Amino acid sequence: MAGSDSLDSPDVAAQISAIAALNEPIRRALYIYIAQSAGPVGRDEAAQAVGISRDLAAFHLDKLLEGGLLDAEYRRISGRSGPGAGRTAKLYRLSGREVRVMLPERRYELVAELMAEALEDRGGDQQAALDRAARRFGETLGAETRPGLGRRPSLNRLLEHACAVLRDQGFEPLRADREIRLRNCPFDQIARDHTALVCGMNLALVEGLLAGLGADGVDVRLDPAPGTCCIALTAGRRPAAT
Repeated sequence: MAGSDSLDSPDVAAQISAIAALNEPIRRALYIYIAQSAGPVGRDEAAQAVGISRDLAAFHLDKLLEGGLLDAEYRRISGRSGPGAGRTAKLYRLSGREVRVMLPERRYELVAELMAEALEDRGGDQQAALDRAARRFGETLGAETRPGLGRRPSLNRLLEHACAVLRDQGFEPLRADREIRLRNCPFDQIARDHTALVCGMNLALVEGLLAGLGADGVDVRLDPAPGTCCIALTAGRRPAAT
């Protein structure tokens, strides 16, 4: 399961730019026309469909191409080859790219994956199965990034890294010395109707992350507060090496 990017990441900035491109009326009309077309569309056809010149259509189509909303291919529209077949045309079609920005960030695809994994677990208790899936996911997040922290990172560095990972997952951690509060629940809509289920899953995910990072001496607990996620972390002293 891939992680999400924080709000100021290049990927999110690119998604915002792509969506902003559709705010231009001509560009939006061209995009809608191509989305509703049975196959790739040439510049002449697109221009005629929205009532603009070919040059203007080419300009806006290429802007959509630059933004990753369209893909292009080159071929002769006549379908013939050889002398007299005509020039190669640039045709546009929808790209396979998904563009979505949710503010504050929501990760409903992640909770769907975790719940699907829990359904495949034959342990019986669905809450326990969901918690196991979330803990495994958290451990994977921690273990995959742990080598970059060195052989024995300080507790402070581990906490900074835990915050970075949680931020990438949409939790918006706020750290005050050794206390970390998660200000956003990426699963907010589901949590409203299934609070205990989602809060237990969040707790298991964060516990798994800390275990994967090897962050000893950090207390993770359910501590709901208005306007925040249900999880709070408090760091103590790391046990001395033995």
